[in-house]
Amino acid sequence: MKLPSQLRFTLLSIALTAGAVSGAHAQRGEAESGTPGSELTVYLVTMGPGEAVWERFSHNALWIHDPVSGTDRIYNYGMFSFRQENFLVRFVQGRMLYWTQAFETESHLRAYVAVNRSIWVQELNLTPEQRIELRDFLAWNVLPDNRFYPYDYYLDNCSTRIRDAIDMVLGGRLREVLEADETGTTFRFHTRRLLAPDLGAYAGTLFSLGHPIDRPVSAWETAFLPVQLQHSVRGVTVLDADGNEAPLVISEQTLHTSTMPPELDEPPNWLLQFFLAGALLAAMLYALTVNAADRRWARVCGTALATAWSLLVGLGGVFMVAVWLFTNHWAAYQNENLFFFNPLALPLAVLLPLAALGKPWAQRWARWLALVVAATAVVGFAIQVLPQFYQVNGEIIAVMLPPTLLMAWAAARRPIRSSGSS
Repeated sequence: MKLPSQLRFTLLSIALTAGAVSGAHAQRGEAESGTPGSELTVYLVTMGPGEAVWERFSHNALWIHDPVSGTDRIYNYGMFSFRQENFLVRFVQGRMLYWTQAFETESHLRAYVAVNRSIWVQELNLTPEQRIELRDFLAWNVLPDNRFYPYDYYLDNCSTRIRDAIDMVLGGRLREVLEADETGTTFRFHTRRLLAPDLGAYAGTLFSLGHPIDRPVSAWETAFLPVQLQHSVRGVTVLDADGNEAPLVISEQTLHTSTMPPELDEPPNWLLQFFLAGALLAAMLYALTVNAADRRWARVCGTALATAWSLLVGLGGVFMVAVWLFTNHWAAYQNENLFFFNPLALPLAVLLPLAALGKPWAQRWARWLALVVAATAVVGFAIQVLPQFYQVNGEIIAVMLPPTLLMAWAAARRPIRSSGSS
């Protein structure tokens, strides 16, 4: 009979704790000789993706089990609160503060089971001295004066903090192995594949994140993702208490299996879908433009659509420039999407309605600005052949180029006339 999820989790937790006690007893040679730390067991705990956008990247924690003192503590580096003072301001500036907190293990893991997230546990092969060092460091790290840290999505997050803590007690061994492992992936590769279930978040990050996240990364860097760290530690070997080379991971157990779809191994290829969306918008602009001379409704609708498009393109460009110049969001710097989201399109949102009202000066300026915006987009497309421009933004190009070119065609096609002309 299939056990209910909560009961199954409880039984597995008891079995795991019992296994830890047995492991401690198996080290009785250390314990009987009075070796401090032999009673401790250290686990890397990995939680699978959740429903919320910030949960798509999975999560992890460190669990210190002490059967002698009867304590089980899990250390979580991913704590934040929307009610935190100045949270929104810090988020906009790229200066968010996260903190570390210790919890009672079983109740903390039950919370992840309750929201249908998978949980995997890996026992780490550390010497007694290393276990003590890690335990003491984690206990120090949760103190009020030490718990906060400046959060960075890719370089300093809940997973990299745990990676660094393990590497610290291993004397740099983890970094040595993982930095030598070139994954053939990038930060954007992983961001795209994990956000694929949420089209809005996928498109938003594709739009807002720039050139820096498209460089190749090692397994050390991909450990910003808890599931990647979970996979990577399996291939690491260390020296055990007797000086022999042994796997870092002694054993693995699954505490809970989520019913959510598994992570994608590769990012989706939505180039065609994005192009069709851009082509559809361009077709609408074309139909309204060719009918504008004879049908007032087409002229009004065409102007409204072109104005809205110009506003979107211009504000998008202003946003990218502002993020680059005034925030710490380094992953959004040098954004090649600026070729397609041009701040010069913003004045068009004012000029186009005036041009439709028959203002000749507005018609002239609108024509030239539309041509400049289109020329910039063409340049952005053409330079993709150069090796220096390797940002993965094909879907942005596909959706933006057709309506941008159509806008320039429509502006060049419209004769310059005053409101009194026939």
